[in-house]
Amino acid sequence: MIKNMVIAALAATMLAGCTTDPYTGEQRVSNTAGGAAIGALAGAGVGLLVGGYSDRTNALIGAGVGALAGGAIGGYMDKQEAELRGYLQGTGVSVTRQGDNIILNMPSNITFATDQDQVTGTFYQTLNAVALVLNKYNRTLVDINGHTDSTGSLQHNQSLSQRRAQSVATYLASQGVDGRRFAVQGFGPSQPIATNATPDGRALNRRVEITLVPITQG
Repeated sequence: MIKNMVIAALAATMLAGCTTDPYTGEQRVSNTAGGAAIGALAGAGVGLLVGGYSDRTNALIGAGVGALAGGAIGGYMDKQEAELRGYLQGTGVSVTRQGDNIILNMPSNITFATDQDQVTGTFYQTLNAVALVLNKYNRTLVDINGHTDSTGSLQHNQSLSQRRAQSVATYLASQGVDGRRFAVQGFGPSQPIATNATPDGRALNRRVEITLVPITQG
């Protein structure tokens, strides 16, 4: 019942807050409405779908999303990578290719206020661009992982990393990205990419990473 009420409120918020996307000219949810949607979902404790690769793949293929195979995989991911690099140039978000996977690294200093878990309004446009590409290239799974530095308690950092990853996922969902593609997880300080002994290293460790994995039928 609560979940249905939240979904209804979310739908009303989105319909009332549509605006024109500067990239496509299409009607999309405005920044204000997107922020309200995040608050509504977070406040109700409603999580987005979390599943393993096989569970999500089966659900999406069953819903009519085509799987990639053979040489088509690399070309599909190449095109997606190129568009992401074009849209994200100069935003502070890095785009890295690892095999057929694409990783977007979003440092927390451009996505969240200190010790907060709500995406800052100044980052909405960047996430809008990410959502635009994800919607165009819908044959990828979307892993959204939150990470922190080692400052503070392990429990606090674990919770913060999970809530930040969830906020990014919720915003992308508000922009039309299919939640069945998502796996959302917080790792706290357990996966550093730099030393936690220096301020610069800790800044690198505070991040949300989005990994795009091609949908294939094994």
